[in-house]
Order: sequence, then C-alpha cells, then structure tokens
Amino acid sequence: MWNKIVESVPNISEGRRRDVVEEIVAAAAGPGRRVIDYSLDPDHNRAVITIVGTPDGIEDGIVGLTGRALALIDLRRHTGAHPRMGAVDVVPFVPVRGVTMEDCVEISRRVGARLAAEYDLPIYLYEESARSPARRDLAAIRKGEFEGLAEKMLLPEWAPDFGPARPHPSGGATAVGAREFLIAYNIELSTSDLSIAKRIARAVRGSSGGLRYVKALGFPLEDKGIVQVSMNLTNFRKTPILRVFELVQREAARYGVNVTRSELVGMAPRQAIYDVAAMSLQLDSLSPDQILEDRIEEALREDR
Repeated sequence: MWNKIVESVPNISEGRRRDVVEEIVAAAAGPGRRVIDYSLDPDHNRAVITIVGTPDGIEDGIVGLTGRALALIDLRRHTGAHPRMGAVDVVPFVPVRGVTMEDCVEISRRVGARLAAEYDLPIYLYEESARSPARRDLAAIRKGEFEGLAEKMLLPEWAPDFGPARPHPSGGATAVGAREFLIAYNIELSTSDLSIAKRIARAVRGSSGGLRYVKALGFPLEDKGIVQVSMNLTNFRKTPILRVFELVQREAARYGVNVTRSELVGMAPRQAIYDVAAMSLQLDSLSPDQILEDRIEEALREDR
C-alpha cells in the first residue's frame, strides 16, 4: 500500500482511435502507479486518462505517456470540438493522500522540466504551479490553440516556463500544473442550435457572472446532431453538481429546450456523488457511515 498518493489526469488530443489511446495508456504503466480509468470522446477528439501512484511513480508514468503520445498524435491533422494546444494538452497533479499541494507543485515542475529536456517540448505551468497570475488560468494559456501557438510564443510574456520558445512540430505545447479535484461534467440539449448552448454556458460560468467555480463552453456534437454544455467544476463542495445541473436545466427551458442527458468525463470524488443524493432527496443528515459498501470496506480494513 502506498503511503503517499498523487492523482494525475492527463488530457490527450485523441478520442477517435481507440487503439492509439490504448497504446498511450499502456505507456503510462509501471512500478508505483496504476491507470484506473480512461475515456474517449470522439466529438471533442480527446481522451481523459486517470492515473494514481506515488510521486516518483506517477512522474515516470507521465513521462512515458507523453513520449508515446508525441509519437502517435499529429496536431497538424487533428480536428475536434474541444480547444487544444498540445498532443498531451494538459497534465494536472492532485494531492490525494500523504502529500500537500506544495508537493504537487514540486512534482509538476520536475515533470515539466523532464518533458522539456527529453522531448524538446515547450511547457507552461498553470494553476497552483504558475509563476505569474496571468498563467493560472488554463484557458488563457490555451487561447489561440495549436494553430496560433507559434505566433503567440514570439511574445515575451508567452515564453514557455520550460523548453524551446517554439511549438513542437506535431505535439504543440503542454500545460502542467497542480490543482484540487476537478469534475468534468457535460450536459446535452435537445437542439442543434449552437447559439443556445453558448448562451447557457455564458449564463452558468463564473467568469460571466454565473456560478462560481464553474467553467463552461458550448459545443456541437455533430455525430448526434445536438449541442452540449461542457463544464469543469473546480470546487464541488462550494458549487455542487446538482446546483449546476438545475441552473442549466432552467436556462434551457427559457429557450424551449430540454436536457436529454448528462455525463461525467473521467472520474469524480465519492463525496460529490453523495452531495447530489443528499440535496436531491433532502437527506440533511446523510453520512458516509450510512453507505453499506463504505462500512464494509472499513470493516475489512480493520480486520487486516
């Protein structure tokens, strides 16, 4: 059993070729870490991979994953609904057990330096790892995407934190940082009108006066002929999932549109799901002690 556990959730710019994603996932495997989940989104053409491990183990896993992704993904031939600037677009590190946010900042900076040195890849530090306030926000770093990266990097204020001041020819650049748990949450709407999804996203995201700790964009899902509000929830304790869902539902009703389904991308903390049950069922006193499987796991641990 690991005493120190870090989570990393690299997002790669490939969501249509499962064999390629599985090869990249395999490259992350090794001592001191385990891939516990990965999901592909063909409309976004993006995959989200969840890895847990020791600080040293997860560092080596990210280096291995990045090398394989750079060999297999060419952004010059990549299209998809989701903004992206890198083959490995973003690599966050999250403290889980026995490590602090400061530890994850140090891990992110070590990994950034290694990726730059081993792959000649420009690296931007973001969120808690950022060296300036202007670089905390991932959206600001990614603005202009892969196609605008070369011109952007000519500006002194957008020189990378590690690596060359030019994009990797096929892999672009990668954002690496430390952050708290984030929930990637999408809601699909019964319309093909992208302007409605964009207006709802504007109403719900914190930067436009909506819910704090919510980032949101509207995207088309061409294969389904509908649109989606795609969100990152950066603090589920202060802005619960159910509150986000209800606001999107109300905003959709204003335009005569229904919510057809929602989805988690990757994984979510257990407490976030408990909170949905407690709020929707008005279970004010719901406790993890009342969850059968949790109590069984606790009893089994005590017997060891």
